Amino acid sequence: MDMRLAGQRVLVTGASQGIGEGLSRSFAREGCHLSLVARSAEKLHALAEELRSSHNVEVDVLALDMTRPGAIADIVAWAGHADILVNNAGAIPGGTLWDVDEDAWRKGWELKVFGYINLTRSMYLEMKTRGRGVILNNIGNGGQNFDFNYIAGTTGNAALMAFTCALGGRSLDDGIRVVGVNPGPVATERIAKVLKSHAAHLLGDEARCAELLARYPLGRPATVEEVADLFVYLASPRSNYTTGTIVTVDGGITSKRSVS
Repeated sequence: MDMRLAGQRVLVTGASQGIGEGLSRSFAREGCHLSLVARSAEKLHALAEELRSSHNVEVDVLALDMTRPGAIADIVAWAGHADILVNNAGAIPGGTLWDVDEDAWRKGWELKVFGYINLTRSMYLEMKTRGRGVILNNIGNGGQNFDFNYIAGTTGNAALMAFTCALGGRSLDDGIRVVGVNPGPVATERIAKVLKSHAAHLLGDEARCAELLARYPLGRPATVEEVADLFVYLASPRSNYTTGTIVTVDGGITSKRSVS
């Protein structure tokens, strides 16, 4: 299916690994030109060279720490012309209220929660001037499944869900769509580390992480491509009536809850 995205410019944050890398690949396959942001210049340049060669698209990269003062303004000055923004940078630490101290909590929210909000604030105005644009927020199903052991993340994700819906409820007035995606567990290096940590804590041996995988739908996490391709559809004109909502892709984990 042609997503009618060829030639559009996509700005992806946290683009050098994991879901961000998968997003870059999926949009490149559609013929999109890319503006990729992450901390690692080495990873960004390697990915950019591969995508230029494989898909004949323009790929610009900007290596920076999005939490430093002035970083958001630098990104907008560099790629404010993008048609599509995908907020993806950041990972909030796991742990209980007493495991995650104030400093760690603030650092996690500075990149993911306030990073999303601040970049959206600036990019929205650029898009409003043109009368069109799409903003996609990669959030996470922890915002729907309140978790004592992931309290900073579950609270931050819930806040981003509310932010997305509140902004997207009015954004079509300005020709802009704002949509959130809530992935569940996804097969990345990060989830592998989390599973090993959980296995060590719950089962006494990190090597038993495969036993935790068996509890997931289909006995596995989602693939990066399964998640990234959903973003491509939501960014496309084929999804022009979708805004102010959250799409959950977690194999039914969120819907599986029961009172019995």
